[in-house]
Amino acid sequence: MNAKGRHITLDYTGFTGDGKWMLTVLRAAISRSGAREVHAHVEEFDGVESPTGFAAVVLIDESHVSAHCYADQGILAVDCFTCGGIDPTGIVDDIHEQLSKAVPTINLIQRTELDRFVTEE
Repeated sequence: MNAKGRHITLDYTGFTGDGKWMLTVLRAAISRSGAREVHAHVEEFDGVESPTGFAAVVLIDESHVSAHCYADQGILAVDCFTCGGIDPTGIVDDIHEQLSKAVPTINLIQRTELDRFVTEE
């Protein structure tokens, strides 16, 4: 089996923060990794139509990095999917380090890693 991509997810509890700040964290980690940012957007949810929180995404040439938060529950999900020459490990490690420094109550509950674009060759 051969994989052309890698997908890493992080699940947290104890998160406090807003979507604009989180988008800044994602973009900084991407910039430091050498990946090429294509587009970035954050949508804040006020609890009227969707639960309070946000969805932040940065599209990169190599795929994407995103974060989704249920603010009232303090839960945060981060994922990074890359293909080609960019390893997602450095990006998620950078994000984790920034979150750990800025949010003392945050707790990493789960980290998963999955090969993507798998072929039999």
